[in-house]
Amino acid sequence: MKQVVLSSALLCLTAMPVLANPDLPDLPQFIDKMVVEHGFDQQQLEQVFAEVEVKDSILKAISRPAEKSKPWYEYRNIFLTESRISGGVDFWEQHKEALAQAEQTYGVPAEIIIAILGVETRYGGNVGGYRVIDALSTLAFRYPPRSPFFTSELEHFLILTREEEMSQLDPVGSYAGAMGLGQFMPSSYRAYAVDFDKDGHRDIWTNPTDAIGSIANYLAVHGWVPGESIVHRSAFDKTLPEGINGTDLKPSFTREELALAGFSLAELPAGNDKLSVIGLTQADGEEYWLGRQNFYAITRYNHSRMYAMAVYQLAEAIRQQLGEL
Repeated sequence: MKQVVLSSALLCLTAMPVLANPDLPDLPQFIDKMVVEHGFDQQQLEQVFAEVEVKDSILKAISRPAEKSKPWYEYRNIFLTESRISGGVDFWEQHKEALAQAEQTYGVPAEIIIAILGVETRYGGNVGGYRVIDALSTLAFRYPPRSPFFTSELEHFLILTREEEMSQLDPVGSYAGAMGLGQFMPSSYRAYAVDFDKDGHRDIWTNPTDAIGSIANYLAVHGWVPGESIVHRSAFDKTLPEGINGTDLKPSFTREELALAGFSLAELPAGNDKLSVIGLTQADGEEYWLGRQNFYAITRYNHSRMYAMAVYQLAEAIRQQLGEL
């Protein structure tokens, strides 16, 4: 009788599903989805996720209270450094053909592409230290506030690795899963990365040519206007009128509206396009700039006016230093 009971117990144990990774709740349902909707092999995915490590440092990084935002004059100093400017000049000289081709193909100036690479990863010097699958899995299954977003990005990442014949365990990126020289999330990688050197793979980790073309394509798709200027300084010494707060990114004000409000248009090229008002805090008070569509396109890469201004000013500094050589 005991033997029968023991045998029944063993049968029950062998019938129980083996979790691919007990640290990742809801993983079995995710694997089922990848199998049913995208044709992945269940056993292979279970083997992959058995190797995934949940990182407490990732959870701490994404859930820590946001630190007080730096004012512009402090934020600017992070990126407008001699080493980052000279690094951009060196990158331009090393990759001038690919940059010229990207500018011709997409209409995005070389210095803007370079500046984004400089701000994001110091021209590839710091692409992140977390395995992408660890970062995305940790946030998808252990960070409920943004689980849907990171679950979707994990789905894109697995599809991407299959499309590009990449390892699922080797790629590294930021704690949030941003990847490569230009720090693309997996969905952006699939949508906007390009095989710019035509070698059959979109590689934005080790291939600067693909990274250059991919950044240019991203900006072009997000509304970059070839040949148009980006942002212009404006004299303004009044109190901001109602409806203008200096933080809006999308161009929405006519030139007539801004002139009536007291903004100088003296440095602005002629045109009838709408503009945004960019307020930036200096040590001695606010300064104001008028942004055009191309400034807005940069903010689609990172939804921050200070980020876009850092890219613009770093680009200008790189171009100026290159011209002085």
